[in-house]
Amino acid sequence: MVFLPQEVILKKRNGDALPPEDIAQFIAGFAGGTVSHAQAAAFAMAVYFQDMTMSERVALTLAMRDSGTVLDWSDLDGPVADKHSTGGVGDNVSLMLAPILAAIGIFVPMISGRGLGHTGGTLDKFDAIPGYSTSPDNALFRKVVREAGCAIIGQTADLAPADKTLYAIRDVTGTVESISLITASILSKKLAAGLGALVLDVKTGSGAFMPTLDRSRDLARSLVDVANGAGLKTSALITDMNEPLASAAGNGLEVRNAVDFLTGKHQDARLKEVTLALCAEVAAMTGTASSAAAARELVEDALDSGRATERFAKMVAALGGPTNFVEHMDTHLAPAPIIRDVFATGQGTIAAIDTRGVGMAVVALGGGRATPTDSIDYTVGFDRLLGLGTSVDAGTPIARIHARDEVSAKGAETRFKAAYRLGDAAPAFPLIADHIAPTA
Repeated sequence: MVFLPQEVILKKRNGDALPPEDIAQFIAGFAGGTVSHAQAAAFAMAVYFQDMTMSERVALTLAMRDSGTVLDWSDLDGPVADKHSTGGVGDNVSLMLAPILAAIGIFVPMISGRGLGHTGGTLDKFDAIPGYSTSPDNALFRKVVREAGCAIIGQTADLAPADKTLYAIRDVTGTVESISLITASILSKKLAAGLGALVLDVKTGSGAFMPTLDRSRDLARSLVDVANGAGLKTSALITDMNEPLASAAGNGLEVRNAVDFLTGKHQDARLKEVTLALCAEVAAMTGTASSAAAARELVEDALDSGRATERFAKMVAALGGPTNFVEHMDTHLAPAPIIRDVFATGQGTIAAIDTRGVGMAVVALGGGRATPTDSIDYTVGFDRLLGLGTSVDAGTPIARIHARDEVSAKGAETRFKAAYRLGDAAPAFPLIADHIAPTA
């Protein structure tokens, strides 16, 4: 029988559950060019309004995974795992997590993305490092994973290509915020990476795509259930994004923050707790540690001993970056032309932070993209960020701005100050709001 994509669209538009074979044929046709972009857009809109059952989400994820190459790491002598964050501000966890896990014998082939909207992207951070290649060929990627234990690169053309094209369509058709489509988009790439375990960092709060805990929990539950249903052992932590996670926001500045974290020069408390909690979760899931307590001790030792720093340096050099990047970071990361303090607007306690607003202030400086084709200034952003609950007055610097010119500095400073609200006290948000264990 001839496959007609419009029949699949009609079924979903009318609220029917699609059988796996219909979803598989539709995505295969889309990847192969027999299903048009217009039909894919109509399908995405139908899913947006009618949603999908859990079995449909699994089928869609697997179909998108199978639209390209699926990596095989069976030649490695240890577990293979990764982490995915749903995005935030000052979230540079990946830069520390991958080398920490590598230092305890877990291989991390991390396929990362670029910034989206107000959130920073891991690839944009690594592009701040001179010479570092975020798009190596497959042979170099495999070599670095084998020798350094980790490699952080971008999505290649042959990994889940249907997702890349469908996401571009969703981005311009108002269908990004569907949990079903978000789930399939995230997990198809992770499944294509050939992982044995995955931990998810699902953000909640003013800087998250899902600002409420209920919505964040819905997304986390969907991701965990679909990933496990597709055969990938996965758990999730729901973590707070009501303020920037690190005390820096901006690509080069977050790289500096990460290197200082790894070397022990400076470690933001909230960032450290989230990073180590995610690392320990992976260590426990992969059986690298026998208990939660043993996992935490293992990852702390990997960080404190300097072994994680060695893995990071080895990865950077192997992917084309400077061989002495950690030791001579200031030489390799150029400063912005304008660096100055940003002061509080009055006296009181930092009672609320519009974290999305902080991220958009970085974008206004040129540290993010207003349109997909924009270039990025890796030197700009904010550091020395103060957090919720800090007492300030008009003479207290709440951050330090790094800007290319005076015009962008003034505009971004205005945005940044507007994101900070003073009051009598700050609410207490749990740093790790929930944990969702792998499903059987």
